[in-house]
Amino acid sequence: MRGELLEAELVRSIVGSFFEVYNYFGYGLSERIYCGALAHELRDRGHSVVRELMIQVRYKGQDVAKQRLDMVIDDKIIVENKATEKLCPADRMQLLSYLRATKFEVGLLLHFGPTAGFERFIDHPKREHAVSTGSPIRA
Repeated sequence: MRGELLEAELVRSIVGSFFEVYNYFGYGLSERIYCGALAHELRDRGHSVVRELMIQVRYKGQDVAKQRLDMVIDDKIIVENKATEKLCPADRMQLLSYLRATKFEVGLLLHFGPTAGFERFIDHPKREHAVSTGSPIRA
């Protein structure tokens, strides 16, 4: 596994879809429009897309809150979309908190801003736990 990116092919397909949508529309539309177009593009590429997935956040075995995820692709990657002029640190922390609260290890922050951009996130504690113990990951 060393040297390989987690979910590399899927990430490549999502990022390609993102740029396809961005190149078609450019900057300036609402996040909702970009999300709809991205979901369409991903489905055309054969991916499963769940939009606005509501999840339960658990603490010591108890449900304590709910969170809404923008998208989950192929039940493997969380995608958080932003259509703002600039990203702020809270945008990154939002995606990291989603990863911590779920079973997912990989997240993508897609920025439909004046310049298209994306960031890839890995929930390292899950990765380290899985590597060090060999046990299944549960969230």
